[in-house]
Amino acid sequence: MKKTLILGASTNSARYSYLVANKLVRKGYPIVNVGRKKGEVAGVAIEPAEVVHTDIDTVTMYVGPKNQTSYYEYILATNPHRVIFNPGSENPELATQLKERGIEVIEACTLVMLNTGQY
Repeated sequence: MKKTLILGASTNSARYSYLVANKLVRKGYPIVNVGRKKGEVAGVAIEPAEVVHTDIDTVTMYVGPKNQTSYYEYILATNPHRVIFNPGSENPELATQLKERGIEVIEACTLVMLNTGQY
């Protein structure tokens, strides 16, 4: 299974990033949780955006566009196959940078993709 990095991971069970982390793990996908606050989601610690993971297939974005600029270099350094911009996280500036590097950009809901077999 391909590894997914959840950017904006949260321990708040009402957040979509929390729901997605648990759904991915239940479906057998390895995950990396990256967020601002320490904690654990789906049995995986939330880490700061410091260690660059080079084995990431998908970054699923749960950070709003105004707060994404500090993550640009980190995301690009991971060199994922694709980045999913979940509703509210769409960012044309970052999308352009990703496309220029050959990274697939998808504007969709990761949870819906998982539930409909499109992930």
